[in-house]
Amino acid sequence: MSAQYRQEYPRPQFERDTWLNLNGEWEFEFDDDSIGEKERWYESSRPFSRKIQVPFCFQSKLSGIGITDFHDVVWYRRKIQIPEEFKGKRIILHFGAVDYIAKVWVNGRMVKYHEGGHTPFCADITDVIEDSEAVIVLRAEDFSEDMSIPRGKQYWKEKSAGIFYTRTTGIWQTVWIEAVNETYLERVKFNPDIDACEIKIDTSVKGYNPGKEVSLQVEISFNGETFVKDTYAVGSPAETRTIRLRGRNGQNMSYYWTPERPHLFDVQFTLLVDGQEVDSVKSYFGMRKISVENGKVMLNNRPYFMKMVLDQGYFPDGVLTAPTDEALKNDVEITKAMGFNGARKHQKVEDPRYLYWCDKLGLLVWGEMANAYVYTDEYVRRITREWMEVIERDYNHPCIVAWVPINESWGVGDILNDKLQQSHALAMYHLTKSFDSTRLVISNDGWEHVKSDLCTIHDYEWRYGVLAERYSEVEKALASAPAGKFIFANGYKYEGQPILVTEFGGIAFKKSDWEGWGYSGAQDEEDFLKRLKDVVQPLTESGVVQGFCYTQLTDVEQEINGLVTYDRVPKVPLEKIREIIGG
Repeated sequence: MSAQYRQEYPRPQFERDTWLNLNGEWEFEFDDDSIGEKERWYESSRPFSRKIQVPFCFQSKLSGIGITDFHDVVWYRRKIQIPEEFKGKRIILHFGAVDYIAKVWVNGRMVKYHEGGHTPFCADITDVIEDSEAVIVLRAEDFSEDMSIPRGKQYWKEKSAGIFYTRTTGIWQTVWIEAVNETYLERVKFNPDIDACEIKIDTSVKGYNPGKEVSLQVEISFNGETFVKDTYAVGSPAETRTIRLRGRNGQNMSYYWTPERPHLFDVQFTLLVDGQEVDSVKSYFGMRKISVENGKVMLNNRPYFMKMVLDQGYFPDGVLTAPTDEALKNDVEITKAMGFNGARKHQKVEDPRYLYWCDKLGLLVWGEMANAYVYTDEYVRRITREWMEVIERDYNHPCIVAWVPINESWGVGDILNDKLQQSHALAMYHLTKSFDSTRLVISNDGWEHVKSDLCTIHDYEWRYGVLAERYSEVEKALASAPAGKFIFANGYKYEGQPILVTEFGGIAFKKSDWEGWGYSGAQDEEDFLKRLKDVVQPLTESGVVQGFCYTQLTDVEQEINGLVTYDRVPKVPLEKIREIIGG
């Protein structure tokens, strides 16, 4: 398979020059009897019987395997030579995402254990490298039928059906190594404040030595013009610096990030020890504020009507993994071309490259956790820990304006009356707020809300007149109970939050060889456009509704209710959709 697949830099918000992409061909083996650890496959030189193209899961065509049977334990192996320019440095091995539990050995020694199918992890492998060679072995264990793990749309049966799709097991995002010095910049956290015209930067330095003189140079530029070049002493592993940003005329409106004008500030970090450069990292941020004022969603202190599309992030040949970086960029471009200003990534923690393109091209994103389907103590432990990792990974992306830890009561099926499950949803709301106070949080998107910054409703009614009447008044919207679900859980009530319809439409329209279903059906292009207008227009004209999210961007497996086919071919001219979405 061509090396063109997924060779781009995997962490675009924190970029170093000294790195090596490890995507491509790896040895691969199924371990259905789970005997690999007992037989010490991580030490054995016995070749595995298969080859796989990383980062594609074995269920995908692009992996070179393409079978969807249950194989819950899989092994990977690859031997690499450490580049000459990496010598004398610390070598960090990175995995973008492995579903679900990963154990990693290098040259026969275990270096990492990680649980969670959607978040990155890394290991310093310097001390186990032998003669500039590293044999990397990974064991991944998935739980195909366990409904208590955060799994999103991955079905617990072998064949996809209904609203559930093909599973992903093992590596599904980029694997790579980077070289760093003993002291290096481990992470940064940007907190923009447009009201004060300031950016607060939290930094963490790994290998900090109080016996040495450590300093950090921060250079901030916009369109090539340097705004700030500041060097300050680093007196501890964790530091905070607040930097005031001013344009030449003292005003900053032209520098705000919006979907219409996605302005980004470039940042160059240079870490010095005793005056010598030891690390250099490129990053960026956007000056953006999302808030609620008087029942309105505000972007940069101005009312903003969210016109979003539901995007599940599945691909015909790659399942959860896009075949190329260009495919991720294309999804953003198609979304914008149809007149949407945002996307709700549905039941998927998306590849950072997608978020990068949303930052760069201008598209609001609601970051949503992949949910489980049954409530247990183990579920609570699993989702809480992984959700915090999701927020930490994606915190700096200006495109993300809302967090959705739970969707449609998935995993909390008795939340309407169950105080325990209500407490869990409430805890997820406050836990998210405690980690990120800058974004909106929706406790349970769709219905049966506890405390929530937005009142979001899922409503697949397709008749214009019914929708127009339903959303003509706040009281009627709150009493509507689409899908037979109450908008708020018992004990909780509406408190004046902006009302958004965050799932609607779902019009089936067959325009490819795919067979499938939708929430209503269109016969031809003219019928499709009429039906689309009938569900969009009542919301844009409502006055009560402050935003919407149309279901959905693409057909997915057995669903044919996308605006484009699974292969991203528009079903009708994009400009005609844009006319309707534009209102």
